[in-house]
Amino acid sequence: MDDKKQILIVEDDLDLVEMLSAYFKVQGYEIRTASWGEDAVQSALDQVPDLILQDIRLPDIDGFEVVRRLRAVRKTQHVPVIFLTEKRERKDRLAGLQLGAVDYITKPFDVQELRLRVRNVLRRKTFRSMVNPVTNLPEGVVVQERLNQVLQGDDWGIVLAGLQGLSHFRDQYGFVASDDVARAVSLMLSKTVKDGDEDKNFIGHIDAADFLIITSATKASTLARKCEMRLKPSLPYFYPAIDREKMESRPEHEKLSFMVSSVSSDQGKISSLDDLRAMLS
Repeated sequence: MDDKKQILIVEDDLDLVEMLSAYFKVQGYEIRTASWGEDAVQSALDQVPDLILQDIRLPDIDGFEVVRRLRAVRKTQHVPVIFLTEKRERKDRLAGLQLGAVDYITKPFDVQELRLRVRNVLRRKTFRSMVNPVTNLPEGVVVQERLNQVLQGDDWGIVLAGLQGLSHFRDQYGFVASDDVARAVSLMLSKTVKDGDEDKNFIGHIDAADFLIITSATKASTLARKCEMRLKPSLPYFYPAIDREKMESRPEHEKLSFMVSSVSSDQGKISSLDDLRAMLS
């Protein structure tokens, strides 16, 4: 593997830890281990793993509490967990699944079967990472490949739509409120895009608060104006009613704002997202 996936093994049986570590390192994974629940939580928060193999019985807090704490933190709430345990009771299995565990394997287990389950979980995670978990719009490699493909042609238009001030909004009102803003903006942009030639238009993320729309050269500037007209009047309503009157007195960098710009193939040749941003800056 060129990009090694990280597995955090949380297990207090040192012989089993040694065996699993050696086995999965040979398979090309990067391995980290923890024997205590508190250490596991801290390790995952310090460096988010791609997958956790989690024992339930630990010397301090149990595996359920480890996962419960990680699910309560935004950056670790979606890390897939496979429970490895001697607990065979139905209530324990249900408890693990209710916490969002992707699998529950009882000891003793077949290490070859475990390897296949780990591989399948990581493949599903890779596929999901192509879609933004808040807006369900494509992001990452999907957007980059689509952009690269379009830029090879001679009839394209690109709209960059950026939601600014979202980090400050999140600090004030929390992650749930900021996710609601991102989701609402994505729905309004998607509706605007679909009002045009839906078969040719494409919308995705270039990062959490910035959207990229691909259309034709003749429609880019018009589509950019439509996005701006739809979004800007809506921004005050993302704030609680009690705070809206105060917004005028706040510095610009503390307020939500929406910036949109467009470029098309008849304005010059570009070959990358960096070129695109430079042309629109």
